[in-house]
Amino acid sequence: MRRTNQLLLLVGLSLVAAGCQQAQFQPREQICVTDTSTEQLLASAEDVLMRMHFVIDKADVQAGFITTRPLAGAQSFEFWRSDNVGSFNSSEADLHTIRRSVELNAESQDDKLCIRCSVRTERLSLPEHEIASNTMAYRMFTQSTQSIQRLYLHPKQKEEMAWLELGRDARLETEILNRLENKLQLAGRQ
Repeated sequence: MRRTNQLLLLVGLSLVAAGCQQAQFQPREQICVTDTSTEQLLASAEDVLMRMHFVIDKADVQAGFITTRPLAGAQSFEFWRSDNVGSFNSSEADLHTIRRSVELNAESQDDKLCIRCSVRTERLSLPEHEIASNTMAYRMFTQSTQSIQRLYLHPKQKEEMAWLELGRDARLETEILNRLENKLQLAGRQ
């Protein structure tokens, strides 16, 4: 009996230790391809971005770049979206209004065509209203009632509203590059 308890304890601790280990994240700076034109590379990149629900703002094949409009971060119930990579980014998008915009740049390096990805992340900052009592808490950002919540910004709030720069999202950059690489590999097989 004692040996069985020790064995169960050992198995349980092993499972906990295995669950606590996280896979190491390896960011990617760029991907490089051969036997692909700039037009094909950017068309594939545009398709990857649109499948991730980004809206293309500018695409210039001659200059070799694509930029997107800012995309609001997906909420946890939006399971069909894939712009939050990792649990931290998912939690942050649930707690704050987050938006991301993507810039892809393609350039020739030796005999290869390489593409870099940069994802800019911002968080919306809204000024608060002073709360006189706890029954007025729902009016912190709006003029809503307790039953219907609507975002209505006062002129002073609009003046003080700002998007705060949070830096780059290396996880999403890597995800976009991985998806692009997979798409190019599949296209090369056909």
